[in-house]
Amino acid sequence: MVTSFIDTKSKQLCYYLHAFWDEKLAFREIEIFFWDTLEEWSQVEYNLTLPYTQQERVFWHLLHQLHYWPEEKLRSDTFLVEELTNCISFLEGKGICPFDCIGIRP
Repeated sequence: MVTSFIDTKSKQLCYYLHAFWDEKLAFREIEIFFWDTLEEWSQVEYNLTLPYTQQERVFWHLLHQLHYWPEEKLRSDTFLVEELTNCISFLEGKGICPFDCIGIRP
Protein backbone atom coordinates (compact mmCIF):
# COMPACT_ATOMS: atom_id res chain seq x y z
CA MET A 1 0.00 0.00 0.00
CA VAL A 2 2.83 2.43 0.83
CA THR A 3 4.57 1.84 -2.49
CA SER A 4 1.45 2.48 -4.57
CA PHE A 5 0.67 5.61 -2.54
CA ILE A 6 4.19 6.98 -3.01
CA ASP A 7 4.20 6.11 -6.73
CA THR A 8 0.92 7.91 -7.34
CA LYS A 9 1.65 10.92 -5.17
CA SER A 10 5.19 11.31 -6.56
CA LYS A 11 3.81 11.73 -10.07
CA GLN A 12 1.26 14.25 -8.86
CA LEU A 13 3.84 16.17 -6.83
CA CYS A 14 6.18 16.47 -9.81
CA TYR A 15 3.32 17.65 -12.01
CA TYR A 16 2.26 20.27 -9.48
CA LEU A 17 5.75 21.64 -9.02
CA HIS A 18 6.42 21.85 -12.76
CA ALA A 19 3.12 23.66 -13.23
CA PHE A 20 3.94 26.03 -10.37
CA TRP A 21 7.31 26.95 -11.89
CA ASP A 22 5.67 27.38 -15.32
CA GLU A 23 3.20 29.77 -13.65
CA LYS A 24 0.27 27.55 -14.60
CA LEU A 25 -0.61 26.73 -11.01
CA ALA A 26 -1.12 29.01 -8.04
CA PHE A 27 0.94 28.41 -4.91
CA ARG A 28 -2.31 27.92 -3.00
CA GLU A 29 -2.92 24.75 -5.03
CA ILE A 30 0.37 23.31 -3.81
CA GLU A 31 -0.66 24.04 -0.25
CA ILE A 32 -3.98 22.26 -0.83
CA PHE A 33 -2.13 19.32 -2.38
CA PHE A 34 0.12 19.15 0.69
CA TRP A 35 -2.79 18.94 3.14
CA ASP A 36 -4.78 16.56 0.93
CA THR A 37 -1.74 14.26 0.71
CA LEU A 38 -1.35 14.21 4.48
CA GLU A 39 -5.03 13.44 4.89
CA GLU A 40 -4.80 10.58 2.39
CA TRP A 41 -1.60 9.31 4.05
CA SER A 42 -3.44 9.08 7.38
CA GLN A 43 -5.63 6.41 5.79
CA VAL A 44 -2.70 4.26 4.60
CA GLU A 45 -2.10 1.21 6.74
CA TYR A 46 1.51 0.19 7.17
CA ASN A 47 3.81 -1.43 9.69
CA LEU A 48 6.05 1.01 11.54
CA THR A 49 9.03 -1.26 10.88
CA LEU A 50 8.52 -1.08 7.10
CA PRO A 51 11.78 0.24 5.64
CA TYR A 52 11.84 3.35 3.47
CA THR A 53 12.66 3.20 -0.21
CA GLN A 54 14.82 5.89 -1.75
CA GLN A 55 11.78 7.09 -3.67
CA GLU A 56 9.78 7.46 -0.47
CA ARG A 57 12.56 9.41 1.27
CA VAL A 58 12.87 11.81 -1.68
CA PHE A 59 9.08 12.18 -1.92
CA TRP A 60 8.65 13.15 1.74
CA HIS A 61 11.67 15.44 1.58
CA LEU A 62 10.30 17.27 -1.46
CA LEU A 63 6.80 17.53 -0.02
CA HIS A 64 8.10 18.97 3.24
CA GLN A 65 10.33 21.46 1.39
CA LEU A 66 7.34 22.77 -0.56
CA HIS A 67 5.44 23.32 2.65
CA TYR A 68 8.36 24.83 4.57
CA TRP A 69 9.57 27.51 2.14
CA PRO A 70 7.56 30.58 1.14
CA GLU A 71 6.34 30.98 -2.43
CA GLU A 72 8.93 33.59 -3.43
CA LYS A 73 11.86 31.46 -2.27
CA LEU A 74 10.47 28.42 -4.12
CA ARG A 75 10.35 30.50 -7.29
CA SER A 76 13.57 32.48 -7.10
CA ASP A 77 16.18 30.82 -4.89
CA THR A 78 18.57 29.25 -7.40
CA PHE A 79 20.08 26.78 -4.94
CA LEU A 80 16.67 25.63 -3.65
CA VAL A 81 15.19 25.30 -7.13
CA GLU A 82 18.19 23.21 -8.21
CA GLU A 83 17.79 20.95 -5.15
CA LEU A 84 14.09 20.47 -5.81
CA THR A 85 14.71 19.88 -9.52
CA ASN A 86 17.15 17.10 -8.62
CA CYS A 87 14.47 15.51 -6.45
CA ILE A 88 11.93 15.72 -9.25
CA SER A 89 14.36 14.23 -11.75
CA PHE A 90 14.89 11.25 -9.48
CA LEU A 91 11.17 10.76 -8.86
CA GLU A 92 10.56 10.90 -12.61
CA GLY A 93 13.23 8.28 -13.19
CA LYS A 94 15.58 10.71 -14.96
CA GLY A 95 18.27 11.25 -12.35
CA ILE A 96 20.17 9.79 -9.46
CA CYS A 97 18.94 9.78 -5.90
CA PRO A 98 19.99 12.99 -4.16
CA PHE A 99 22.17 11.92 -1.25
CA ASP A 100 20.99 14.69 1.07
CA CYS A 101 17.27 13.88 1.08
CA ILE A 102 16.25 12.78 4.52
CA GLY A 103 12.48 12.76 4.18
CA ILE A 104 10.53 10.87 6.82
CA ARG A 105 6.93 9.81 7.14
CA PRO A 106 4.66 12.22 8.96
